[in-house]
Amino acid sequence: MSLTDIAIALFIVLLLLYAMYDQFIQDRLKGPTLLKVKLKRRHRIDSLIFVALLAILLYRNLVNQGAPLTNWLLISLALVAIYLAYIRWPTLLFKTQGFFYANAFIAYSRIKAMNLTEDGILVIALEQRRLLIQVTQLDDLQNIYNFFIENQNIRT
Repeated sequence: MSLTDIAIALFIVLLLLYAMYDQFIQDRLKGPTLLKVKLKRRHRIDSLIFVALLAILLYRNLVNQGAPLTNWLLISLALVAIYLAYIRWPTLLFKTQGFFYANAFIAYSRIKAMNLTEDGILVIALEQRRLLIQVTQLDDLQNIYNFFIENQNIRT
């Protein structure tokens, strides 16, 4: 097993651990999930470019009669990348003390202001940055609004 194969296998393991954390563990952290909202997928073209580059590497390895293990590892890495970019949905998880956005937990006490743009993007202003939240269905914005109204006593 070459150093390249070890590096590819390490990336596959890390991406699979991230996928398991995102799908199964994050939902159970910081208490029960009170509201789960699907977000729009982003960076799809970047993932397509990454998979295309992996396909080029696979082709070059096949032409140069490289190790079959490398071929399988490249295919596996491409499948994991496709899963993460095109099959898995990013979600916004509301908990009792805060919410998970982009795998980061944000306490409700950090929210300074919330606005809604004309395009249907929820802007949450924190101390030093703004979160731009794009939901897949506009009805989810109403669900988020209702959640904040019903659970105001949680945030204070």
